[in-house]
Amino acid sequence: MKIYADHAATTKISEAAAAAMLYHMNETYGNPSSLHTEGQRAAEVLADARGRIARLLGAEPREIIFTSGGSEADNQAILSAARLGEQKGKKHIISTAFEHHAVLHTLQALEKQGFEVTLLDVHENGLITPEEVAAAIRPDTCLVTVMFANNEIGTVQPIAEIGEVCREREVLFHTDAVQAAGHLPIDVIAQNVDLLSLSAHKFHGPRGVGVLYAKKGIPLTSLIEGGAQERGRRAGTENLPAIVGMAVALEEACTDLAGKRERLTALRDRLIRGLSAIPHSVLNGDPVRRLPGNVHFCFEGIEGESLLLLLDDKGIAASSGSACTSGSLDPSHVLLAIGRPHEIAHGSLRLTLSAENTEEEVDYLIAAVTDVVAYLRSISPVWRELVSGKQKFILN
Repeated sequence: MKIYADHAATTKISEAAAAAMLYHMNETYGNPSSLHTEGQRAAEVLADARGRIARLLGAEPREIIFTSGGSEADNQAILSAARLGEQKGKKHIISTAFEHHAVLHTLQALEKQGFEVTLLDVHENGLITPEEVAAAIRPDTCLVTVMFANNEIGTVQPIAEIGEVCREREVLFHTDAVQAAGHLPIDVIAQNVDLLSLSAHKFHGPRGVGVLYAKKGIPLTSLIEGGAQERGRRAGTENLPAIVGMAVALEEACTDLAGKRERLTALRDRLIRGLSAIPHSVLNGDPVRRLPGNVHFCFEGIEGESLLLLLDDKGIAASSGSACTSGSLDPSHVLLAIGRPHEIAHGSLRLTLSAENTEEEVDYLIAAVTDVVAYLRSISPVWRELVSGKQKFILN
């Protein structure tokens, strides 16, 4: 059996999105900035896609800026807010210790430029509270950036409540919604969001295209100079086929969103129950406030890399965490942020499902992971020391 259980890393493009892209590659080949008929036809298609995406986010079309993906959108949102704050003498930014590196590395770059960054500690369940955000806000705070849903352990933050705190304190609020878009309801007005990032390939759209939502009135700092595209906020000819594919994919994902979430949550909880039966294991992240398809475990006494390779032999595509740091030998900063010791964080497994997965596949995942964990423990000298009592178990 072949099972793809790494949808947090990327998703297979939907047939409708691929068909729309192919059509516009062949039929709408004009440059949207050109004045001739072919260019204006392309401009109309671009405007239509912008409007469709805006409606799904509760935004206005002019508040949608097309980017190359979530990382670019994160960078532009944070740098724009920082420059705006700097102009007002405000150089303090609040975030969390387990953000995506697109956020953390941007904040590190700003620290080198004289900004002060406060990274809030994350509770063991992977959540922060609006009260903690409120307590961290200072008179010189120019931005709060908190991810909507974590890309590794799947926890969903109280975004609307955090946004309300920021609105009351007149501080800009950005959320990295790359993992949330197409999977959770998003309404930038109701959720008090000023800046939001998303990426198409996380919801069965094409790779290499994303969106930055910027509330009207917020001036943006351009990362790419050279043209007046996107109202002068992002130079370069728009990737029209990919943008249309993203619009189609997001519409598909948001159709019957509640029903999809219910079915996917049932699969997720079935998988969690099965893996929880493995001795000396722990679910990472809150069991309820999490993405409907995210399951993330640590297993004591094994290495996650070996677990992934043996699961791959069984036809299972999984991961230990973020695909953006898969080449690193260091334990996940997300797991360390929620208090997992290094030796436990090394034995992690992330399984992320989609609506296409089935109960039969979930049961196969449970059996396969159980077998592989047992095998790896049987050949592990660390496990022998734990069983013999020479070392103490960390996970009960």
